[in-house]
Order: sequence, then structure tokens, then C-alpha cells
Amino acid sequence: MPGYFRDLHLDQIVAAVTVGREHYDLAPFFHAPLHDPATIRYRQDIFRDLEREPLFRCVRGFAEGMQTMRERLDSARTLHEHYQKQRLFLDAVATYCATLNAFQSALAAVELRAQGWLALRRFLADYLASAAFIALQRETRECEQALDGIHYCLLIKGDRITVRRYDAEADYGADIERTFARFRHGAGKDHLVEFSDVLPMNHIEGAVLERVAKLFPDVFGALDAYCTRKAEFLEPTIAAFDREVQFYLSYLEYMRTFRRAGLAFCYPEIAASAKDVRSIRGYDLALAARLVAEKVEVVRNDFHLNGPERIFVVSGPNQGGKTTFARTFGQMHHLASLGCPVPGTEARLFLFDRLFTHFEREEDVATLRGKLEDELVRVRTILDQATPNSIIILNEMLTSTTLHDAILLGRRIMERIVALDLLCVCVTFLVELASLGPSTVSLVSTVDPDNPARRTFRIIRAPADGLSHAVAIARKYRLTQPEILERIPS
Repeated sequence: MPGYFRDLHLDQIVAAVTVGREHYDLAPFFHAPLHDPATIRYRQDIFRDLEREPLFRCVRGFAEGMQTMRERLDSARTLHEHYQKQRLFLDAVATYCATLNAFQSALAAVELRAQGWLALRRFLADYLASAAFIALQRETRECEQALDGIHYCLLIKGDRITVRRYDAEADYGADIERTFARFRHGAGKDHLVEFSDVLPMNHIEGAVLERVAKLFPDVFGALDAYCTRKAEFLEPTIAAFDREVQFYLSYLEYMRTFRRAGLAFCYPEIAASAKDVRSIRGYDLALAARLVAEKVEVVRNDFHLNGPERIFVVSGPNQGGKTTFARTFGQMHHLASLGCPVPGTEARLFLFDRLFTHFEREEDVATLRGKLEDELVRVRTILDQATPNSIIILNEMLTSTTLHDAILLGRRIMERIVALDLLCVCVTFLVELASLGPSTVSLVSTVDPDNPARRTFRIIRAPADGLSHAVAIARKYRLTQPEILERIPS
């Protein structure tokens, strides 16, 4: 997991996206940003095609079939009876063949545009026409037919069971049904109980099965040979696709929750060199997940950097959405680097080489460093590793020292960032940092002018004068200069 994941709450997002799919081990896909614009566009095209319902249903059907296959293989590994394990293995292979045939038919009927899907369709057609797959289907069908053709009798007398071949004996069950059919009045309640095929056999069932195998040595010998030959039946490319497509399915299913709540996603334009970034109506996915569940409105914000602008300096009242904005900026850039759609209606984002975060930490007594020293060591490490293609997100740094020292140290840090010409978001109470030159852009979190205690969570471009919140409070209580002068007798 990248070091910035927890600061940006990306760990929460990935946990929510992958829940219920733990056996696919999808987290590594979400932990690895891409650095090639062409690869990112390749993934975006796959997402675009998969968003269309016919393909989504087709792929989900494939995934469900493969899941059934894996469940049967897993069940076979937990059983002890030799021939029961082999029957489950045979069922798993049959499910695999049926799933691929159905997938190919469905895929042939769907319009595809992405190179990834077109390549998969070609590969699948070639594989299903191959001699290996044709032989796998044929031998699987022959084994199934041979096993289905077995009939045998159990003769039970006292505590003794005799197993022998079926020899056209009368079916007494059918005779009993015919006898009692005349007494039936309407549809009776069904008391039949369905038993799973994967329940472990008890010692009696196991002994019966062993004797049936001795009665039909050719059939069970062929089953033994089949299971040995087909032990590695799963085609590696199909297995890889089965796992990798879950990356796309899981994220699209996660997106649907937000879209039902009226929140938009878009495919960002990826800039590999130009640093003119922008976003329209973006939002923090981790926070939005909680707000949607609570049926609370999700506030969305815009941002843009043009020309020489590189650094957002975000100030304003506490609990006004500043840190949320910083997280949104980081989340969007990471998700865009995976090829995923990002929150918002439109976005142009930068393809970073590394992303760094500096959020407040509790003091670590093991380091024998004070809070300020620890902050400076961490910032120094970031600045030593960052390049002009990096992104740095600083959140409320230098809160443990005096204002004079914080301004001095803050200026030195910002000068290093400006010199690196990288993208940065700096959330700070030091409004002096918002006007260090043409590379800095001042953003301010706003409050309701009629009720300064109510945060709007809107982040806007505005001068960081540190007065807007105080002025709003003064207006609320009619303490502005004109209002005070009105009440002073002349």
C-alpha cells in the first residue's frame, strides 16, 4: 500500500470497492498507479465498454460461472472420499467449458470498441476452436455420460447392505406413487429436502461408492485417468482475465451507488507534461460514501490551475472542508492514474511520478524527537525525493511552533516547492503563504454569511486575508464599524 493511502482515505475506498471479493486479491491493482498515458487510456476504454449494460451482464455471467467452478474445486480439496472428489472435479471442468461457451456466444453479440475487449474476443474464439479445448469438452462429456449411465441396486437386510448391478428390477417407488395417486386432493405440500452434492460422505456412503466402483471398473478407471490428465485444465490467460476483470467490475459496481444518489463520474484527460489541471464538481469519495448512506447532501467543488500556477494554498475557518478538498485532489489523481473514472463531471489531471502527503501525526516517543522536529524531518524527506513531476499534499503543518517561526519555516518550505515546479496542495492557517508569487493560488473555505457558524464546505478562489470569517461573525452580531457607529449617540 502506498504511504499516502491512509492520509487520503484511499484505504477506505479500496476496502469498500473490494468487499466480498477478497479471494481475488484485488488490492494490488488499486495500489499500483500507472505511469504510461497509453496504458491509462487503454483501461479507460475497457471501462467505457463495460459500462454498457449488455457487456456488463455478459462479463458478470462469466464471472459467476467461474466462481461456481472455483467453489467446486475448493470443495473437492476438502473432501476425503476419492471418487467424490473426482466427481466434483469433473463437474468443475464441465462448468468451465459451459461458462466459456456461453461467454463466447454472448461476447459475439455485443458491440465492442476497446482494444482490450476486441483482443479478448479473438483470443477466446481461437482458444475454443483449439484441439486442446475441443478434446477437453469431448472427454468431459464422455466421462459425464458414462457416470450418468451407471445403475445399481442396494439390497438391505438388517445391518447388511449388498451392492450389485441393476438388472431390470421393478421400481417400487413408481408403484407406490401410482397406488396413492388416487387419494391425492390438490397439490400437497412439498416436504422434499435438497441435499448438496458437496456434503462429505459418511462411512456407509463411502463404502457403497467403493463397491459401485468395483462393479464398474472401466468407468471409474477412465475417471481416474481423466482427472490425472486434466489436472491443469485451466488456461492461464482465462485465469488471469477472471481475476483482472474483477478490478473493473468491482469499481463500476461501487460507482453505481453514487450515481443512484445523483453524483457524477467522468473519464479524466491525462496530462503527462502540462500542469494545467482542473476539475468540475469533484468530491471526496470516502466522505461521500458515508454521506450517501446517511442521505446527506454531498458538497462538490471545482478547481483549476493555469499557466504558471502550481500550488493551492487553502485557508479558512476550522472544519470548513479544507482537508476534504486536499484529499479530493489526491484521490482524483491516484484514481486517474489507475485508469478509473473519477468523481465529477469533467477533469484534466496530471500523471505524477510520485505522490507525497504530510498530515499531522502523533508524537512517536521512540524517535526521541519533538513534534516540530519530526514534522521538519518528514518534510525534508519528501522534498529530497520529490521531482518536478511529483505531487505534494501538505495538511496543517507547523502548528506546534510560534506564529513567527511557522511563517519563517513555511516560507522556506514553499520556496523549495516553488523551485521544484511541482503540483502542491497546502492546507494551512498561515495566510502569508498564499501570496508568495504567481505559482501560488489562494483558496478559501466559506461560511454562510447569514450564519457564520454554519460551514458551506465550498472552496473558492479568494484572497487569504484571514478576515472573511471574522467579518461574517461581526455582521451576524451587528458589530461592523457602520453598525457600531449607528448606535453611538452623536
